[in-house]
This record gives sequence, C-alpha cells and structure tokens, in this order.
Amino acid sequence: MKAVHFGAGNIGRGFVGLILHNAGYEVVFADVNAELIDTLAASSSYRVFEVGMAPKTWTVDNYRALNSASNTDAVVAEIATADIVTTAVGPSILRFIAPLIAQALVARAASLPPLQVMACENAINATDALREHVVSELGAEVFVGVSERAVFANTAVDRIVPAQVPHAGLDVTVEDFFEWAIESGPFGDSLPEIAEAHFVPDLAPFIERKLFTVNTGHAATAYLGYQAGLATIAEAITVPEIFAAVKAVLEETKVLLVAKHEFDEDVQEAYLEKNLARFANPYLPDTVERVGRAPLRKLSLNERFIGPAAQLAERGIVPFALLDAVRAALRFDFAGDPEAVRLQGILSVATAEEATAEITGLGPGHPLFASVVQVIESVQSNR
Repeated sequence: MKAVHFGAGNIGRGFVGLILHNAGYEVVFADVNAELIDTLAASSSYRVFEVGMAPKTWTVDNYRALNSASNTDAVVAEIATADIVTTAVGPSILRFIAPLIAQALVARAASLPPLQVMACENAINATDALREHVVSELGAEVFVGVSERAVFANTAVDRIVPAQVPHAGLDVTVEDFFEWAIESGPFGDSLPEIAEAHFVPDLAPFIERKLFTVNTGHAATAYLGYQAGLATIAEAITVPEIFAAVKAVLEETKVLLVAKHEFDEDVQEAYLEKNLARFANPYLPDTVERVGRAPLRKLSLNERFIGPAAQLAERGIVPFALLDAVRAALRFDFAGDPEAVRLQGILSVATAEEATAEITGLGPGHPLFASVVQVIESVQSNR
C-alpha cells in the first residue's frame, strides 16, 4: 500500500505520516521545502516522541520524499498509482496541490481502485475545498470523466504538535493524544485501511466539536497569554484568570455544540476538561506566538471565534467570553507574523464598522455585528 502525503512538516511527520506508517503504508512525502525534502530523502528513518502521561517513542521508516515544486512529474506519477493522498499544509495551500491531483486523476488507470483523498487540515470540510479546486483545475466536463477514479472524504484531525527544539532534525515531539475522524459515507464498503483512525457516518458534528473546543481554547489561551506577556501555552493556562477565561469560552461553545449537535452535556463537559488539561501539558513547550499566528484567519467568519459566537448570537445568546477572546486576538501585534501586522494595519486605518466587516466577514444585519464593533472600538481607543 502507498500513501502520498503533502506536507512534510512537523504535523505531517509527527501525526499523519506516523499513523499511515503504523497502518502499513509506504509514505511518499511531498513538500516545496527543498532543504527538508532533501534531508528526508537522504535519511532512512526519524523518531516521533509522544510526551505526556503515557510517553512513547516511535521510529518511522519505509518512506520516500519528493519536491512537489521542482519534481512535479514524479509527484503526479506517485499519486496516479497511490492508494491514498493526504494533506497537512494549511487550508490556503490546498489550491496549489489541486493541479497535481488533477493531473494524476487523468493519468490514473481506470482499472485501479479509486484514489482516497483526505485533507487533514484545521478547517471545516477542507477536503470539499480541495475537491472544488481539482474540479476548477480540470473543468467540470473533464472532471466528470475521471470522477470515479477518486473518492474525497472530509476529516477531523486533532493532535498538538508544538514548535520543535532547535537542532531536532527530522525527529518530532508531539502530545500523547490524537484523534483522526473520517467520514465513512464516500467510501461505501471500501474504507481506507487506517487502524488508528475512526470512521463516522456524519463528520460535521465532530469537526465543529474539535474546532470550537480544541482550536478555540488553544487560540484563546495563546492570545490571553500573549496579552499577559507570558511565553508558553502551558504557562498561560496555569494562570487562574486565564484558565477561568478560557473555560468560560469553552462553556459557551459547549452550549452551542450541545444544542446544535445533541452531544451529551456531560460528555462534552468531559471533553472540555480533557482539553484544558492538554493545554497544561508541561512537556509541550508551545509558544503563544506560534499558536496565535494567523489571527486574520482565526477571526474569520467560519473559524474558531466568530463561528461559534455568530451561531450563539443567532440563537439569541450574547457570547461574552468569546467576545473577550476576540478582543485579546485583536491585540495580537506580534511583529514576526505577517497576518498580525496586517491586522494591526486594518485596525489603524479602518472604522470599527469597516474593520468588523473586513476581519470577520459579518454583515451589519447580523446579530453579532454590533457587539464586535464595540469590541473593535474598545481596542482602537486603547492603541
């Protein structure tokens, strides 16, 4: 069995690549980072260190590595004969991967089983987005002719992979918890052979539960920690005021998740508490700057703050704690992050109404709009 995985970074090697390796696949890593790919190609193995209450070390081998920028023909050829394609590159990069998948589908022998495509990104329905990019690349008419050569399935992935220590090389340190949920419907009776993943008939509740609990809480901790001048997530969540603020945020998202998806309230509360404990893992030296990067994406309409806050507002609930987290995110002025710089630029020149629309995508008629305008006004008045 062979899997082509786009994204040879820490998540690619320490999560998706590891799980595919454990499932018995030969993994072909594809990435545009020439130095990383050359290092992988010249190596025979790397290690993944799981840290936490149940530490473990894995050795990953049986892989190859290709530069997807300079060796596109070889990548296309690998996809054309692969069983699985996965990604861990970031939602905005999927459009650059789509042309390679599109070419591979045209070249793929019709006699082969359908290629199983899964985007493992921190975004809702990322695989649907990747599929649309493939359709756009080929054109609707051509895509119809090759559509039976691939199956596209959405996934929800969850593992904290912090910034790595200097000189770690290919080795990766990750937390000792992970979850990979995959929608089963598109595969029919031919589910991928991935023992450590679990397949569910309806992925949407799991995607939102993960995004609005793990990602919302993680980012809230980062922005509140940054505002307090703290260095790491683990340090920040141990501050009583920050812990209380983050828990309040997750209590609000719990209200939404229980009402919308009919999760058992006690089960969701346990999931909430589990994630607060994950953030406090002292073996994960994750910085507030790394977790807080890309604030414009994280403040966009369907993301971890505005997404649940907007849905709560639509239900007549004022999301006070989420709005406080949004305020902290707006104050993320880390000069090393281009999105943070752009965010501060918007706040410095736009009116509060203009900034609300540009940053969040909310319209003036939305029940959350006025509340966000007030938050932005308070941030602008204290600049």
